[in-house]
Amino acid sequence: MSTNPSPPLLPGPDTDPGQPFITHLIELRDRLIRAIIAILVVFAALCVWPSPSGMYDLLAAPLVSHFPVGTHLIATSVISPIVVPIKITLLAAFFVALPYVLFQMWSFIAPGLYNHEKKAVMPLVVASTLLFFAGVAFCFFLVIPSMSKFIQSWAPASITAAPDIEQYFSFVLTLFVVFGCAFEVPIVVIGLAQLGLVSVQQLKSFRGYFIVVAFVVSALVTPPDVLSQLALAIPMIMLYQIGIWFVQMTQRQKKEAEAQAEEASESRDLTAPGEQP
Repeated sequence: MSTNPSPPLLPGPDTDPGQPFITHLIELRDRLIRAIIAILVVFAALCVWPSPSGMYDLLAAPLVSHFPVGTHLIATSVISPIVVPIKITLLAAFFVALPYVLFQMWSFIAPGLYNHEKKAVMPLVVASTLLFFAGVAFCFFLVIPSMSKFIQSWAPASITAAPDIEQYFSFVLTLFVVFGCAFEVPIVVIGLAQLGLVSVQQLKSFRGYFIVVAFVVSALVTPPDVLSQLALAIPMIMLYQIGIWFVQMTQRQKKEAEAQAEEASESRDLTAPGEQP
């Protein structure tokens, strides 16, 4: 007695209905291995130059540049001087290899999507990645230096600031994640609108509440200085408005395209009776 083959993992127009489930698992494994190999290759390259110690010096530069002369970060753990720079180098390798990792993910998922789904998902994936990197860069080049300068200016003269390197790494990593996610606000707004869960009018009416939410979130996740809180809240509010503008623009273009298609259909209906077979 013959048995029906297992259904494909991601059924879609490009998938073979007879392809067994195990084949998709093998493909997923292969693509995960390729992504891991890419990260390890970049990690090895960064270990050669600028080296893990150089990577940590680069990460600590916005803070150390505002220290008094001769002041450095400290390591309270025996293995911290080795482990923390390696963690930073591995994180940097992941960021550098992220486009290739996302390409492998997309290559696995895309065959299970229809053309209109591909057209909707792919731009969001690319835009969300770029916005996350923009948030990390904004945090590193603007927020951390201004925050470090503010903290040092308020520190008493009797105190020598010498943070632990592991605590600083955890602190900066948290800020990177917070600002990277905060810059995803337009993607969330556009995604909700495309799914039909909210309308432009609802987004506009919620704008006042979002401003309050942005300041509350910034007060909870950023250091207790005004500059850091404003540096997170203001971009979130601006990006929320940009998301609304983008939704309005896409909906306007969609309506114009539908109107043109309707006019073309009506013109064909009018000319059809007079046409000769």
